[in-house]
Amino acid sequence: MEEEKQQTPATPATAETKKPNDNMIMGIISYLSFLCFIPLFTKKDNEFVYFHAKQGLVLFILEIIVYVLSRILVGIFIGSLTGWTLLSVFSVIINLLNLGLLVLSIIGIINVVQNQKKELPLVGKFAHKIKI
Repeated sequence: MEEEKQQTPATPATAETKKPNDNMIMGIISYLSFLCFIPLFTKKDNEFVYFHAKQGLVLFILEIIVYVLSRILVGIFIGSLTGWTLLSVFSVIINLLNLGLLVLSIIGIINVVQNQKKELPLVGKFAHKIKI
């Protein structure tokens, strides 16, 4: 008769998979535009999340300013012939500003994932002044 071989159940890999915790998720949400209000008001007692939520709020305010500025410029320059040229120049500037805000958001998310409380360039000093 054939010998029956005992099979041992497969064990999961010993390498731990790092699951994101609630603070990390809330920190990431802080840099997603208007969603910054969720961690700002729900995680006020958590210093790490609150730090990133305030920076996210400053970025959101800057996004609103850039958007309003772009709408005003479109309204001003849309009617004239020279306006199209100026509007093209301002469109490039507005797009670069939006790109800069996106890069700052990505840097903020990277800081959250690395569990760091680093001030974002140009934004961090304003975030410190926010008291909610």
